[in-house]
Amino acid sequence: MITAAEVRAVALSLPRTSEHLIRDYIKFRVGKIVYASISPDEQMMGVGFPKEQRDALIASEPDKFVMPRLSDQRFHWIVARMAALGPEEMRELVIEAWCMVVPNKVVAAHLGA
Repeated sequence: MITAAEVRAVALSLPRTSEHLIRDYIKFRVGKIVYASISPDEQMMGVGFPKEQRDALIASEPDKFVMPRLSDQRFHWIVARMAALGPEEMRELVIEAWCMVVPNKVVAAHLGA
C-alpha cells in the first residue's frame, strides 16, 4: 500500500511544487493548480489525468481507479485507491500529473527529456 509520505516524497521532489492542507485533503500544486491530492483517510489519491483517457483507464482497472466526484469530473482528474497502487505506478501518475501543469521547459530540465 502506498502511503501519504511516499506520495509526498515524490511530489515535493518536483520543481515548483508546494503542499497545502485544504479541508483535510493534502494537496500538491504548482502555483494555484492542484495536480495531486490525498483524501483525509489516506485511502484515495486524485491526480491530474487526461479526461479523454479516463473512461478507458477506469474500465481497464476498475478495482484500482474510480471516477472523481461529480463536482470534479469537469477537470482533468482521476482517483486511485492507494492500497491498489504500486510504488512505481504511483510515481508515474504523480509525475505525469505534474507534467500537465508546468511548462515543457521545466519538464525537460527536470526529467532530462
